Amino acid sequence: MNGNLQSVLHPAGWDAAIISGFAWVLFGAGTLIFLAVMALLLLSLRPQGRPASALLWIGGGGIAFPVVVLSALLAWSTWRSAQLAPQSSKDALTISVTAKMWWWEVRYHDPAGGREIVTANEIHIPTGRAVYLGLNSSDVIHSLWVPSLAGKRDMVPGRVTGLTLRADKPGVYRGQCAEYCGAQHAKMALHVVASNPEDFDAWLARQAAPALPANSQQVERGRAAFLEQRCQACHTIRGVAEGSHLGPDLTHVGSRMHIGAGTLRTHRDTLNGWIADPQATKPGVFMPGSRDLDRETLAALAAYLEHLK
Repeated sequence: MNGNLQSVLHPAGWDAAIISGFAWVLFGAGTLIFLAVMALLLLSLRPQGRPASALLWIGGGGIAFPVVVLSALLAWSTWRSAQLAPQSSKDALTISVTAKMWWWEVRYHDPAGGREIVTANEIHIPTGRAVYLGLNSSDVIHSLWVPSLAGKRDMVPGRVTGLTLRADKPGVYRGQCAEYCGAQHAKMALHVVASNPEDFDAWLARQAAPALPANSQQVERGRAAFLEQRCQACHTIRGVAEGSHLGPDLTHVGSRMHIGAGTLRTHRDTLNGWIADPQATKPGVFMPGSRDLDRETLAALAAYLEHLK
């Protein structure tokens, strides 16, 4: 699936299919009611004929019709809602997602080593398996919504909420923060990458490994620049500098599709521009710019981060 497609009308899981059904029923019912109202409007403009009594209009159109329609919709939606998957971590892969201004921290449990694997702005899941997202926020109220897979769930500071996802087929499904959370709310996206179970296990094993060693002089210069510029004060690169989680974990940042929470495609040139002046792309982010770096050092730092796959 196209990673830029974000629509409740293109479901890829059981819950999303139910929610999509709600949307189509409401669209259809709304269209029929609109056409009926327009037909009545045209009839009312006809000069001949006896007008209906006020009691008929009020009793029929104002009371009986909405009561019947809304009662039917309520009964159907209650029955259909009961078929949504329970929000439970039982027999499900559990992933922790923390919303921050304006990005997402994602944590997995490494089944081999037992430690946590930390990444950012992408949630990788296996197809055909229930996945329980433990959701929380570190600052303000956010809301996670991946319309092709499930409904939205609010993320409230100091509380843990849950959301169950299940992808029936491989693909990339775009999500978004659905609760206004500040200046860059619109640029707080994430992508859910659904893979076959074997591919997911291989991805998770790669993510558990430390950062790749430098393989060129330029990449080595970029690694040195990362440490000299004190980037480790906010970012962790496992095997190089660990301990801080103020900013996204960069251990395998080169393997991610985007930087800036879905804002830019991950590429050496976009990394270069982002490091130099993140405010130009995403005003208000907490990352300071590095315009004082010379061109060669900046290019080396971008090459190093692109190398981290």
